[in-house]
Amino acid sequence: MIACADGRCRIEGPLTIDNITGVLDESKRLFTAREITVDFAAVTDVDSSAVSLLMQWQRAARADGKTITYVNLPPNLKSLAVLYGVAELIPGAA
Repeated sequence: MIACADGRCRIEGPLTIDNITGVLDESKRLFTAREITVDFAAVTDVDSSAVSLLMQWQRAARADGKTITYVNLPPNLKSLAVLYGVAELIPGAA
């Protein structure tokens, strides 16, 4: 689901309520670099839990003194962020 090398991580497959807890747990193990870039190009499906995940990653990164950047966010994930009024809080979603 997540593959990381040198702070660059690629998410593959769905980010939905069915697997979001596993993705979060996996990210805690893999997001070890000080600067993390998460690529969503291979994400196949999202729901509102994906928005929560991105916000949780940001909170955790800030708390650990890290930076996190999102690239290739799917249009439907951006739309959900806008719908919930949090797009400006998620880099790359606005």
